[in-house]
Amino acid sequence: MKAVVQRTTGAKVTVEQQEKGTVDLGLVVLLGVGQEDTEKDAAYLAKKIPHLRIFEDDTGKMNLSTVDLNGKILSISQFTLFGDCRKGRRPNFMQAAKPDAANELYEKFNEFIRQEGMEVETGAFGEMMQVDLINDGPVTLILDSKEG
Repeated sequence: MKAVVQRTTGAKVTVEQQEKGTVDLGLVVLLGVGQEDTEKDAAYLAKKIPHLRIFEDDTGKMNLSTVDLNGKILSISQFTLFGDCRKGRRPNFMQAAKPDAANELYEKFNEFIRQEGMEVETGAFGEMMQVDLINDGPVTLILDSKEG
């Protein structure tokens, strides 16, 4: 499972010109589910992400987490994170999980995040979405559950 985590001071996701989810202070998480991923991968990332110390404290050091700041998470499914661009010019998505399995693990990830005490907003799985984001810093991290 792969996640692109972006620190934000404001983000929203729109589906068919309707706002689906918004956050002010918090994180935008683009989550890709691979064929080999399991509930264990979802649990690992859900425990890790809310507690990442990527917000500044009073001294300007990255010492605070989203949990510490009572921030929110905007979680968006993103199968293209498994796009393989090594050959040719069109990405190959063969390593991405099939939609039913991916949706199940995406929903599990969101459930696990909520169990960490976080408020989670979401996009719409499998739909075309537009994401507006103020990437604060900018701070962007890439996490892979297989490398944890």
